[in-house]
Amino acid sequence: MEFIPPQTDLAGWRLKVGEDSHGQQKWVYLRDEQQRKEWPQDVTEKYWIGLETNSPELPKATTPLEAARNGYKFYQQLQSHDGHFSTEYGGPLFLIPGLIIALNVCGQKLLPEQETEIKRYLLNKRRPEGGWGLHTAAPPTVFGTVMNYVALRILGMGPDEGPMTEIRALIHKQGGATGIPSWGKVWLSVLGAYEWDGVGSIPPELWLLPDWLPFSPWRWWIHVRQTFTPMSYLYGTRFVGPFTPLVFALRQEIYTQPYESIKWSAQRSNISPLDIYSPHHPVLDFAHGFLAYYEACPDIPCISSSFPLRKLAVKRAYQMLSYEDENTGYQTIGPVSKAFNMVCRYAKEGPDSEAFKAHLSRVDDFLWLGKDGLMMMGTNGSQLWDLAFMAQALSETGLAEEEEFKEGTLKMLDWLDKAQIRGNPKWYKENYRHRTKGAWAFSTPEQSYVVSDCVSEGLKAVMAIQSLPYAPQAINLERMRDAIDTILSMQNPSGGFASYELMRGSTKMEYLNAAEVFGNIMVDYMYPECTTSALSALKYFGKLDRTYRSEDIQRTVTKAIEYIHDVQRPDGSWYGSWGICFTYATMFALESLAIAGETCSNSERVRRACKFLVDRQMNDGGWGETYMSCVNMEYAQHERSQVVQTAWAVLALIYAKHDDKSVIRRACQLMMSRQKSDGRWEQEDTEGIFNKNCAIDYPAFKFIFCIWALGRAEKYLKGEDH
Repeated sequence: MEFIPPQTDLAGWRLKVGEDSHGQQKWVYLRDEQQRKEWPQDVTEKYWIGLETNSPELPKATTPLEAARNGYKFYQQLQSHDGHFSTEYGGPLFLIPGLIIALNVCGQKLLPEQETEIKRYLLNKRRPEGGWGLHTAAPPTVFGTVMNYVALRILGMGPDEGPMTEIRALIHKQGGATGIPSWGKVWLSVLGAYEWDGVGSIPPELWLLPDWLPFSPWRWWIHVRQTFTPMSYLYGTRFVGPFTPLVFALRQEIYTQPYESIKWSAQRSNISPLDIYSPHHPVLDFAHGFLAYYEACPDIPCISSSFPLRKLAVKRAYQMLSYEDENTGYQTIGPVSKAFNMVCRYAKEGPDSEAFKAHLSRVDDFLWLGKDGLMMMGTNGSQLWDLAFMAQALSETGLAEEEEFKEGTLKMLDWLDKAQIRGNPKWYKENYRHRTKGAWAFSTPEQSYVVSDCVSEGLKAVMAIQSLPYAPQAINLERMRDAIDTILSMQNPSGGFASYELMRGSTKMEYLNAAEVFGNIMVDYMYPECTTSALSALKYFGKLDRTYRSEDIQRTVTKAIEYIHDVQRPDGSWYGSWGICFTYATMFALESLAIAGETCSNSERVRRACKFLVDRQMNDGGWGETYMSCVNMEYAQHERSQVVQTAWAVLALIYAKHDDKSVIRRACQLMMSRQKSDGRWEQEDTEGIFNKNCAIDYPAFKFIFCIWALGRAEKYLKGEDH
């Protein structure tokens, strides 16, 4: 008999926006019927939970612009009172278990309704093969299956309840938890269901190295740096949570041999082949072997006093993670570091400390209720990212000038005004942070991290709205210049732009990549997507203000175009690292080349790019690509066309001024055929990616890019889009 996970009364959930900080979004459960009546559910809440929205049926669209208008009529209902569009941002399946383990070892629990919905989500996302993968679109792995099994047990499921026996059998078939990747080894060690001796060395002493060394931690990609730091603290202190009956039960459940008989030192490099995307480099294995001797020294009488470095290093790591907490309002850069930092603050300062309480107060910011249950998002949201694109789409299609959409457009500008970061972080230099003055973060200003494409798209959104005749100049030139200064500061010598910072180290640092499930994570690489966002923002600003740093802007744009040229592949495409995949990056790159005046009429490289896209148009007129394109770095055809990738291809061909308009007409017909009577598009396959191997969902994209592409296509097909 099929096990049906319990769920809460979905009518009790509400989305609270902006309670503690600008752009904050968190789900709350109302148990009292009177409270529910006084605060009724709105369309946003019903839509994301999967309830009937009762949105009106709209006249059937007969033109691309009418379809775009219908799409925005529906999507505008999802705009929050503060102006942004609250949206889920999920997909990775290693985030929830980390949070659940962290709360457990800190003696904390979520609300019963939250726990119920998390269990429902995990069980709904279980793969037909019986377990979980790295993300919702991936086949089962040891990391995904063990971590989510453990999470369900902590959340109260019995060892033989529902599918748990079957899941445990799969874990044993996979070889048991000894082969879990390094991040899983750390979390299980924190829980007490694995031994620290079985973890490859994560020495906090690296934070004592001089900055000039080529492998110093400040040179690492920011996500790795901010995850490594609390991990190194926990490793250096050998922190373990309380030994409860559940911990002892898990020791017996997730291994294929008695726990006491496992030789833990032999497990440091034991990673299941199911999980390996980036195998350990011999340099890393050598380092682990060498450091194993160092780790043994504190246990040798008379020698340990000669090694005071560990105490100094642990203190330094704690200082660094404390800086990160204070810089980000205790949200940190993302959910993995968030959970690790919370455990560190608990371990050092206790449950009554202000730091630990501050961490707890920000847990709900990461939780999102969808139709399958409660998930943990990839950040505290994607507020700025989605809004910035939507603002530009409305402006470029002309929808922003229609009376019924003006009020919502002005609310978007107000949100952008309040979301701009007006200074640098508190611990700007001490925490090796890049400048943030004038920037927009991916999510909220409190999260505080500048991303090159976010500050660029945020600025472009401001310029787009403020160019409308009815819009006030909410953000003046001085504040725009702050954004320009930040963008200019982020270009690498080769001309390309990375994500959060300059590329601070050599790609040889990948020799030290101990996160076996991800690729290209040790330094901040350059991307055609980020580069396009930056150069387009600079170019558009240069038209608005011809006096400010004009030579710097022109030089930066010229070098950026050269970078775009350099990274084009022989087949005409560009590889995408943040969206799937070649379709996504080629859209951005062709926007860059269009800005440089390169189109099909005068550029062989643009014609090659268009041929790449047109050759992959499917029989129904759409495009479809799977996340395996990112994994294998070769185009992977989807079995079904996807409206989001179809929209990306349409925009790319419009930027290129592709002369065969029948290609674009067929694509528009495909998008229009998938549109529902109330204006929405249904969610299809995952749209995003990071670190080559982990897919992540951007469910707002089906609205943003379909509206954008259809509206632009209407003008292009009429010969009005220049």
